[in-house]
Amino acid sequence: MKIILVGAGKMGTEIIKHVCHENHEVIVIDSSSSVIESIINEYDVMGYCGKGASYEVLKNAGVDKADLFIAVTESDEANMLACLMAKKIGAKHTIARVRDYEYTNQVDLMTDALEITRTINPELESAREILRIINFPEAARVDSFAHGSADITEFYISEDSPLVGMSLKQINSKLGVSILICAVKRGKEVVIPNGNFVLEGKDRISLISSQEQSKAFISKLGLSKTKMKDILIIGASRISYYLAEGLVKNNYNVKIIELNPEKANEFAESIPQANVIVGDGSDQNLLRDEGMQNFDAVVCLTGNDEQNIIVSLYANQQNVKKIITKVNKASFAGLLSSVQMGSVIFPQEIAANQIVSYVRASSNVGGNNIITLHKIVENQVEVSEFIASSNSKALNIQLKDLNLKKGILIGGIIREHQIIIPSGMTSIQERDSVIIVSKDIILNDLDDILV
Repeated sequence: MKIILVGAGKMGTEIIKHVCHENHEVIVIDSSSSVIESIINEYDVMGYCGKGASYEVLKNAGVDKADLFIAVTESDEANMLACLMAKKIGAKHTIARVRDYEYTNQVDLMTDALEITRTINPELESAREILRIINFPEAARVDSFAHGSADITEFYISEDSPLVGMSLKQINSKLGVSILICAVKRGKEVVIPNGNFVLEGKDRISLISSQEQSKAFISKLGLSKTKMKDILIIGASRISYYLAEGLVKNNYNVKIIELNPEKANEFAESIPQANVIVGDGSDQNLLRDEGMQNFDAVVCLTGNDEQNIIVSLYANQQNVKKIITKVNKASFAGLLSSVQMGSVIFPQEIAANQIVSYVRASSNVGGNNIITLHKIVENQVEVSEFIASSNSKALNIQLKDLNLKKGILIGGIIREHQIIIPSGMTSIQERDSVIIVSKDIILNDLDDILV
């Protein structure tokens, strides 16, 4: 595919990093010559310096022959205008980053009027992920497939856990649950395990199941926590707004600490059910005065990664039950995995995964299209959801007889909104949603799992 991307900021760079390694022709447009020079030097892409909505710039970049045009500058309006111009010139499909709350509520109207193929809102998607974690506080991370019919949930195993010394094939029978552990991180090593894999303390596991079975699994391990009720948010960001709105609708008590009085007042007027405090969310005296230690969860959502990390570490010292930290710099991922940070959210990665999913689906017209894509365990493992079409070579064959590539695991099959944890006797049927776990393999089609 020929992909043209406008805006090489944090999010644009994350998208470039993902798509340029998948044999696409990538052209980047940014108004900063130094940014373009840096991107060209680091990635195998072409670059143009200029405004993304400029007719001349778009023509010179070859937008008339673009299969996909992506606009992810800081301005919603500039992104929408760039997509409109690109479409008029001849781009086949366009994607715009649109983050403003008012625009988000009018997304269907905008996409029709401006002929935008799709909009992405990393802040809204991040807020939804945080809300899923708060609703399931035992998990470090929760991602959904098939409109919530299945979840992939991440847990840490303590050294005194009953799972220690248990092989994966023993878990369902011993605990009376229906789950599949699809990835394990042990130290720096990440594996897609088989049934003989034996768990150890400090393992970080990712499992696929229905939400009910995940909770049953936690209950059997004696790890169930009381439901979260009181939530403290540090920073009145866009994510904070979307999150607070979701929390108050679910009857949580919400307090926000924001340094900027104007932003705090605007937040309080928009969501009157929330308690908004003007103050420095990194001030330990203020946090003590506001009773940080008494909150069920602390969510750090300022625009400063370092501040979010420091406040989260302080919350950990105060024995807060659940700590969630937003981090924009993906380079921090490896460092944070070795620190007791609770759950870490990377908004740019969430958006990049949506783009990669769309790109792969667009590259595979008429095949078994990818619907959802999540990258887990510090981006070392992909979990993809495909719809099995009538022409798939994997249909109606028992899984034990499929010749799968190394590094592939069929993690779940969703049929009529119910997840099936597969055994060797299970087979894939037409129109099933099939969850595939893979490591070091790029999958564009369900049949790519076969040798």
